[in-house]
Amino acid sequence: MNTYSYRFKVASDEIDFNGHVHNVTYLSWMIEAATKHSAAVGFGYEQCLELGGTWVAKSHNIEYKKPAFENDELQMETWVEEIGKIMSIRRYVLTCPKDDVLICEGKTEWVFVDSKKMRPMKIPVVIVEGFEAFQSG
Repeated sequence: MNTYSYRFKVASDEIDFNGHVHNVTYLSWMIEAATKHSAAVGFGYEQCLELGGTWVAKSHNIEYKKPAFENDELQMETWVEEIGKIMSIRRYVLTCPKDDVLICEGKTEWVFVDSKKMRPMKIPVVIVEGFEAFQSG
């Protein structure tokens, strides 16, 4: 599947007592990347609700490689590695482009659920096709 990427700057409120980005912030960035990518494909939160579903996380995995610091410009890349009947596996790579340094890698298992019953439901074909057809701009 095609990669979605964007750049952003580390804000001061994302820094922990050790002087680098707080580990929970990386998870927040991964969720933001998934949300932005889904919206770019045309299936953000509202569009999924119109189809009767929403995404919930089954598991997150983050492997930290190097710390990031306040004012660093970072690049987030994300893509759907695999999409099945009810579950999707999404990957993330976060780098510091100016030094070409890998900051972290991540993986999330997302489950598509009925938004009212909160039980797994089949991922609509239009969503699968949307991710397959997506071309990053």
